[in-house]
Amino acid sequence: MAKDEVILRFDKVSFEYGHNKPILDDVSFPLRRGAKITIMGQNGAGKSTIFGLITGILNPESGTIVRNNKLTIATAKQVMARGDLTLTIREFFEKSFLENGITKKVYDIDPRIDDVLEVVNLKGHAKLHDRILKTFSGGQLARILLAGALIQDPDLLLLDEPTNNLDHAGITHLTDFLTKYKKTVVVISHDAEFLNAFTDGVLYLDIYTRKVEQYVGNYKNVLKDITARVEKENMKNAQLAKEIQAKKDQANVFAHKGGQLRLVAKRMREKAEELEDDMVDVRKEDKTIKNFTIPVQEDINGDIITIDSFTTMNAKNGKIVKHKASIKMKKNQHLLLKGPNGIGKSTLLEHLANNTAEGAKILDGIRIGYYRQDFSTLNFEHTVYESLASAMLAGGVPLNEERMRATAASFLITGEMIRTKIGSLSEGQKGLVSFARLVLERPGLLILDEPTNHINFRHIPVIAEAINEYKGALIFVSHLPEFVAKIRIDETLDLGK
Repeated sequence: MAKDEVILRFDKVSFEYGHNKPILDDVSFPLRRGAKITIMGQNGAGKSTIFGLITGILNPESGTIVRNNKLTIATAKQVMARGDLTLTIREFFEKSFLENGITKKVYDIDPRIDDVLEVVNLKGHAKLHDRILKTFSGGQLARILLAGALIQDPDLLLLDEPTNNLDHAGITHLTDFLTKYKKTVVVISHDAEFLNAFTDGVLYLDIYTRKVEQYVGNYKNVLKDITARVEKENMKNAQLAKEIQAKKDQANVFAHKGGQLRLVAKRMREKAEELEDDMVDVRKEDKTIKNFTIPVQEDINGDIITIDSFTTMNAKNGKIVKHKASIKMKKNQHLLLKGPNGIGKSTLLEHLANNTAEGAKILDGIRIGYYRQDFSTLNFEHTVYESLASAMLAGGVPLNEERMRATAASFLITGEMIRTKIGSLSEGQKGLVSFARLVLERPGLLILDEPTNHINFRHIPVIAEAINEYKGALIFVSHLPEFVAKIRIDETLDLGK
């Protein structure tokens, strides 16, 4: 295929989930060979839906999607499917080669796995082929998901939030790879710095109009274009509003004078209506969640958690290493957990959250609020209503539906969404439900594992402020420097040291 050749085209595509949930309306755009495109939009706008339509997993209600003959497409998803976590590395990669639903035999699979793991900077790969996926960290699984797409050597590579769980070294490696990659890449991401490094075009999905707007350049260019356009449209509407009001005022004056002046008043009203039709539909910016507070459990005194020792994993040989520590946390103390992917940060947080960490003691009666990066603490069969109701009861207060719905609304959880099953939400929406649960749980100990993953960048400053102001004991992990910089940190535990 020639450079800049259109390899896939959406032509007036519309799609909806059921009769009352339209996602795309008459959307058209091309994808060209060698392009590096970002899909942006609010949580739940339908970014992952576009991926489903591109791959053919979903079919449009109307319009057509034209693909080049023999176009190969591979997707690196946001999270590892739960059913895949029991597979070995080799079994996972073998699943990448499906033909009519049947795994195709690939005789050189092991050297191909070695090559692609090297590309995603997953070291020590020679010993990894028979290792079970659930034994890897979130950051390592993110690299494996990317490698699972790359091993297919596709013409079109689709990446869904590829920087989630990656440490700084992993993001740098991925950015360098994508910059040099010769084929077409389409990325969904909320990481502006990452996108600015390699993107040459943006498809912006407007959750209100359900249209896709096309922009040339990276995220910075898009923001500049949108801001200029909104300012221009607001100025035009302000001028029209003045003219409309003037016409209406004149019409009211003439209407009371009778005779021929009533006809003049009628023409004035008609002119005002014409001007109203000329007013521009100003582009609505993504909504941001409201400022919120995570209430702390009442009547807590003394050391909420004491950590005398912890363990890490040696990424090269898989050995568990025990370390001594001397950490005591009371109310209003914040601990940052650091370290490279695979060293055991998420494992330590999980054991702390379950109160099963050897060498750690949590004060009796402490409520623990746990934000897990894969949302596995949520019951995907529950509706949002059921999930929030259970959180409120866990927080030690009677169910108050008015308060629960008000909390939900502050996290952009609509009346329609509240009756939706957790499993049907986008990853970003699951994240917002998780934060709403923390508000209702009123924890004494807050444990956060990569709380910015999947979250719209507009929400992140609001979340950072809430966490910074939290008055209980806080232990958290984040690979997002600008997020960490907004949170007061009293102590840092670097597992890498």
